[in-house]
Amino acid sequence: MFCHHDPMSLPRPRLTMTTRLVLDELADAAPHEALWGYSICRTTGLLPGTVYPILARLERIGWVASGMEPELAQGRPRRRIYVLTAAARRQYEDIRAARAKSA
Repeated sequence: MFCHHDPMSLPRPRLTMTTRLVLDELADAAPHEALWGYSICRTTGLLPGTVYPILARLERIGWVASGMEPELAQGRPRRRIYVLTAAARRQYEDIRAARAKSA
């Protein structure tokens, strides 16, 4: 379902406030808990026009993997779901720890 990039080190995204909000949401989810875009919009308070381009950029550089829900839910189309890749999770944890240490 997901195409995972997992090289040793991924390119670091530009960590704007909005990108950090999206990454925080993905990083705070369990490693195999997939989130859908609209749920990220709701929890971060960001608009879809902000969240979806961030997810697309993160996917292009290997930080996020996406795929369609495996089953069709009754009454709605399948959702595109997103997870933070293992390599990105490790890198982002290091970035968060460094930020916390310097604060």
